[in-house]
Amino acid sequence: MGRRERKKAATRQSLADAALRLFLERGYDQVSIKDIAEAADVSTTTLFKHFPGKEALVFDADSDHEAALVAAVRERPDGRSVPAALRDHILRSHLDTLTDPAFARFRQLVMNTPALRDYGHRMWMRHETALAQAIAADSGAPEDDPSCTALAHFALEALTLARHQADPRAALNAAFDLLERGWHPPARRAARKSERGAARDSERAAE
Repeated sequence: MGRRERKKAATRQSLADAALRLFLERGYDQVSIKDIAEAADVSTTTLFKHFPGKEALVFDADSDHEAALVAAVRERPDGRSVPAALRDHILRSHLDTLTDPAFARFRQLVMNTPALRDYGHRMWMRHETALAQAIAADSGAPEDDPSCTALAHFALEALTLARHQADPRAALNAAFDLLERGWHPPARRAARKSERGAARDSERAAE
C-alpha cells in the first residue's frame, strides 16, 4: 500500500471511529454528519468521499464478508456439506460479536436504532446473490437455481434470527440443523402426537 492509500485508509478509519464514539455517547439520531466530520477533523465533502451516509460509518468492516462467505463454500474440506461449512464460518466469524460483552454497547446501539438495524440487515443480505451463485457452481446447478438461492437466503437469515435470541449459539445451530437435515417435529410435540394417535386407536378399539 502506497502513501496515498495509507492516508485514505487512515482517514476512513478515523471517521468510522469518530462516528461510533459519538453514536455511543449521544445516540445515533443526535449526531449529524457535520459532527462526525468535525470530530475527525475533515470536511463533510471528505466524509462523503469515503462513506455514502451515516449508517455506512457503523458497518465499515462489511466489505470482506462476501468473499469470506464464498470462500467458506469453495474451500471447505472434502466431505463437508455446504450448510455445515456455512454454519462453521458464521459461528467462527460472527457469533463472538453476539456474545462478547465488549460488543454489548454496539449491539444495543444497532438493535435500538431502526435505521441501523435495517441497514445492517440489508448490507448482510446483499451477499445472497454471490453466495447462491457459489453454491450453484459447487453443486453443478444452474446459476439461478431456486434451491441454491433458498439455501443462501436462509443461511444468511440464520444470523439475523440468532441476534434476537437469548442463546444465539443455540438458535444458530437450530437453524442450520434444519437446513442440513430438514424439518423434524421437536421431541415433545412428536410424543404428544403419538399419544393422541394411541388414544384414538384405543377409542376405535373400544367401539
